[in-house]
Amino acid sequence: MSNKVTTIGLIVIGDEILSGKRVDAHLPKVVQLLAARGLQLGWAEYIGDEPERITATLKRTFATDDIVFSTGGIGATPDDHTRQAAAAALGRPLVLHPQGAENIRQRVRQVAQEEGREVDLEAPENLQRLKMAEFAEGAELIPNPYNNVAGFALGTHYFVPGFPVMAWPMIEWVLDTHHAHLFNQQARAEQAVLVFDGAEAALTPLMEEIEATWPGIKVFSLPSVGDARTRRHIELGVKGDPAQVAAAFVRLCAGLDAQGAEYQRIP
Repeated sequence: MSNKVTTIGLIVIGDEILSGKRVDAHLPKVVQLLAARGLQLGWAEYIGDEPERITATLKRTFATDDIVFSTGGIGATPDDHTRQAAAAALGRPLVLHPQGAENIRQRVRQVAQEEGREVDLEAPENLQRLKMAEFAEGAELIPNPYNNVAGFALGTHYFVPGFPVMAWPMIEWVLDTHHAHLFNQQARAEQAVLVFDGAEAALTPLMEEIEATWPGIKVFSLPSVGDARTRRHIELGVKGDPAQVAAAFVRLCAGLDAQGAEYQRIP
């Protein structure tokens, strides 16, 4: 049986994020959604609305076994390129998804009924809306509980809108529907200390030794310059495979003792 840990990635697409017009809320929320299921995020990338860059990024990530969530750019306006880029990255044609198109028609009918007006499904604006159901050939739908305009999945890549009110329930649905078998299989433990008035360079050999000795462990170092209330310190710790953390932490403390370092364990 393979012990390979599944890597989960996040791609946030949109010029508005890179320009600062909007502040990304997806990264912290996805971290939270994963943590609630015993999972963790392996990587994240931010990309603007540049078709070539989106295509290149997806071509690279499609070549991995990663589970990837992509937010933004799946609408039907000229600045939305994610659907087309995903198809280009896989070398597949864009095709109208029948159920996706019907979902959009149902939404158009519903809105018209609520507003008390007749609807012409062949009107140019409604035909334009159907482009939101044009996905790479072979795509599967991700239900959108907010307005029924679906996202889409291609293998283990999942594409959802940029709007949090839509994206977050859709990501939860993907996790619970397709990846529940992974829940709590990425269990992680962590133990750390505060090292006072130390230098990271002096700690580096100890950190390298621990990672070489315990392959399932990562050593982290978070320096703080201190302020009027706290001393300068480094949060130094080990995290990873729970079966290895305890032994790695013992070695960490022993190494600090050998250096005569002043440190305090973090509860």
